[in-house]
Amino acid sequence: MALDIAPKRLPVPEQSAEERIKNFNDVVIGYSIEEAVAESARCLQCKNAPCIKGCPVSIDIPGFLKAIKEKDLEKSWDIISQYTNLPAVCGRVCPQEKQCEGVCTVGRIKGYEPVSIGKMERFIADWKAEHGSKVAPKVPEQTKGNVAVVGSGPSSLTVAGDLAKMGYKVTVYEALHAAGGVLMYGIPEFRLPKAIVRREIENIKALGVKIETNVAVGRSVTIEELQNHFDAVYIATGAGTPHFMGVPGTSLNGVYSASEYLTRINLMHGYEFPKYDTPTKESEKVVVVGGGNVAMDAARSALRLGAKSVQVVYRRSLEELPARIEEYHHAVEEGVVFNWLTNPVEYVGSETGNIVGVKCIRMELGEPDASGRRRPQEIKGSEFTIEADTIIEAIGQGPNKVLLRAFPELKLNKKGYIDADPETGQADPEWVFAGGDIVTGAATVILAMGAGKKAAEAIDKYITEKKAAGK
Repeated sequence: MALDIAPKRLPVPEQSAEERIKNFNDVVIGYSIEEAVAESARCLQCKNAPCIKGCPVSIDIPGFLKAIKEKDLEKSWDIISQYTNLPAVCGRVCPQEKQCEGVCTVGRIKGYEPVSIGKMERFIADWKAEHGSKVAPKVPEQTKGNVAVVGSGPSSLTVAGDLAKMGYKVTVYEALHAAGGVLMYGIPEFRLPKAIVRREIENIKALGVKIETNVAVGRSVTIEELQNHFDAVYIATGAGTPHFMGVPGTSLNGVYSASEYLTRINLMHGYEFPKYDTPTKESEKVVVVGGGNVAMDAARSALRLGAKSVQVVYRRSLEELPARIEEYHHAVEEGVVFNWLTNPVEYVGSETGNIVGVKCIRMELGEPDASGRRRPQEIKGSEFTIEADTIIEAIGQGPNKVLLRAFPELKLNKKGYIDADPETGQADPEWVFAGGDIVTGAATVILAMGAGKKAAEAIDKYITEKKAAGK
């Protein structure tokens, strides 16, 4: 099929690899208005719009792209802001290649690439921040009820913003000193600038949402207080408790979880030491264990902190790599070395207790496991050692236990996550709703946002029906 559109997407300007490994600035520079107009013209305006179905928050993608094509950027913003409270975030970190862009009709035609939907979402959000009106949004009076939101990550911010637009008084409780959850402590500055996160949070606060930091629900505020003062509670505390492999030598100095490593850098400004007094270890030879986005973030951060060599150890092959392909390509460009079909079996220490290397074993792929991926199996006698003065394990995280221990009445599933209805987020007790990683386990920002949108509608229905029944 021959179409009257460019077959290839317009390349997005980026910092060169040589330049960007010396700073923590946004890697992607982004489209100009002229480039955005040209890229939006590649959209076919499909009637069945598979891209909308592929978006967890169901953004009217053809609509906002058409407005950009027509150079009506204010209209484009109006369309996109009806569906998402975090467009500048989604445009940067969502796995569009597996969602909206993955089902784009243009990309399914031989020889054509999908429309660069994610970069267009980023463009319109950044344009609005720079050129848009500073007039506060019009929101309904907050008279429908009071809702507490525990945690301030993407799922929490989504449910808070949507409920505020419906006319609810919303209070968000965050245990750390800054709101944003994983957007602040987990994702590096070069992939998601913290000024962008703060900007999106300010937009949500402008809707009337109150955010209280340094409040650990279950300690600073009790569960009983939440039940007595609010009509419903939404819990989205994420999955921030790191997992460790437990190999011999895990307790050596220089072995980190990716969660601690990235939190020191991102939330606590470790990369700006000594301007901020949170140091990170000066490393020369870094080994990162894992193959997800968190592993890519840790590896690329280590390079920017001055490591001379950074290697990723992953027990499967490139075909099974769970990280976004864009993040993998960026890591390779920047000099990260990948050891495929390799797994640590021991961390080697010096006489003083410092890490000096990681003993690994080669793997081969066997039959598929429960995840559908082929199970890695050790190749006997294939051990070898990689020199390292820093090990960063990025093999996943689990639920934070502080709130869960303080709330024994809350029903959990076999894996220790909150047992909530996948369509509504309603949990047990019925006045509690939950979503995001605390329900699903570690997943993506946009899936957490999708859970927040569904839960906002369900909370509104629950409170409305309860008040109508006089309860």
